[in-house]
Amino acid sequence: MRTIDLSTATWRKSSYSNSDGGECVEVSPDFLDAAAWRKSSHSNQDGGECIEITHDFEGLVPIRDSKNPAGPALILSAPAWGAFIDGVKAGG
Repeated sequence: MRTIDLSTATWRKSSYSNSDGGECVEVSPDFLDAAAWRKSSHSNQDGGECIEITHDFEGLVPIRDSKNPAGPALILSAPAWGAFIDGVKAGG
């Protein structure tokens, strides 16, 4: 598990935050950029259907498209990731 100092991250207010200061969310790509990503063993050489995950963050499993590493990442809780994997294995 890697420790990342989020106090030095560059944060920006989400475009979904409202103008009166409430309902605000700030986002930063910095901690995902610092992660050690690994490509799924089910990815193929042709670049299709590929995901990358990282286990650098306790309790969280970030997932991204390996063909677009600078794009967005989906971040699941560890239990949600487990449920996802169980569903895939069950054919869901």
